[in-house]
Amino acid sequence: MPLDTDAVLDRRLLRRKVTFWRALSVIAVIVGVTVAGLAGAQRFGWVTPLEHVARVEVRGVIAQNANLVRTIEALGRNRNVRAVIVTIDSPGGTVAGSEALYTAIRSVAAVKPTVAVVEGTAASGGYIAAIGADHIVTRETSIAGSIGVVAQFPNVMRLLDTLGVRIEAIRSSPLKAMPSGVEPTSPEALAALREIITDSYDWFQRIVKERRGLTDEQLRVVADGRVFVGSRARDLRLIDQIGGEREARAWLATRGVPTSVRVQLHRPATPTDLSWLRSASGSLAEAVGLTDWADRIRSSALAVQIERSSLDGLLALWQPPTP
Repeated sequence: MPLDTDAVLDRRLLRRKVTFWRALSVIAVIVGVTVAGLAGAQRFGWVTPLEHVARVEVRGVIAQNANLVRTIEALGRNRNVRAVIVTIDSPGGTVAGSEALYTAIRSVAAVKPTVAVVEGTAASGGYIAAIGADHIVTRETSIAGSIGVVAQFPNVMRLLDTLGVRIEAIRSSPLKAMPSGVEPTSPEALAALREIITDSYDWFQRIVKERRGLTDEQLRVVADGRVFVGSRARDLRLIDQIGGEREARAWLATRGVPTSVRVQLHRPATPTDLSWLRSASGSLAEAVGLTDWADRIRSSALAVQIERSSLDGLLALWQPPTP
C-alpha cells in the first residue's frame, strides 16, 4: 500500500532531524577531544598558555647543552613570558657549559624578572647558573657554593710498566698534548695547566663578586672551594632567601608579576635517540654475513655514547668526599 504525502513528509523531516543531531554529536565529540587534548598538552608542556611564568630546569652534571641554552634565550623573546624561574639541582660540570648557561640566563634577566630556585644542590657550575638570576632562593638544607675549578687526569704509568707497555710520542713542541697520563708530567706542563686553572678561577670569582656584591674579604671567605648549606649561604650573601617556589613567586610579585599568573614548564627539544636503530642494523648486518659492517656500526654507536657521556675541558664540579 503506497504511503500518502503526509507520511512521506513526516519521514523526511524525521530523517533530517536525526541527521542534524548526529552531526551535532560528532561536532561536540570533536570539540571535547580537542579541548581535552589542548588541556593535556598544556599540562605536560607541549603548548604554552598565552601569559605565564616560564620554568626551566638545570639538573644533573652540566655539559655543553645547546638545546637548553636556546630554550632559555628564547624566553627573553617570548612576549607571553612574564618572568622566568630557573630550577637548579646540579653539582656542576664543565666550566664552558656552565658559562654558556650563565650567559643565557643573564640575557633573559636583562629583560624579564628571573629567579633561581635551588632544590637540592647548586655547587660549582650549578652555582654559576644560579648567580645568572637576579634572586636566589634555596632550602634551609640545600647546598650552594663550591667556588673553584679543577682539572683531573689519571696517570697510569706504573700500570703500564707492570704490563710491559711503553707509550712513544713525537710532539711538535714539549707542551703539546700534555699532561698525557702515560708519561711523567713535566714542571712546565703543570705550570701551563695551573695557569689555565688560575684564569678560569679568577673569572669565577669575578662574576661571584659582581653578581653578589661581595667585598674582597667576603669573597676570600667563600671562594675556597667549600660548599655551604642554605642558611649559612644566606648569611654569607651567596643566596638571597630561604624557601622554595612559593617564595620565588612572592619575590616576582614585587616585580609586577602577580601570583595568579600560572607557571609553565619549558623543556628543551631533545634529539632523537637512534641507538636502537644502530643496534638492529648491526645485528642484521651480522645475520647476513657482513661482519665487518656490523663491527663498524656498533663502533659508531659506542663512539656516540662516549661522546655524550664525556666531560672535556676544565670542570667546575663539586664531588662529595667518599668515606
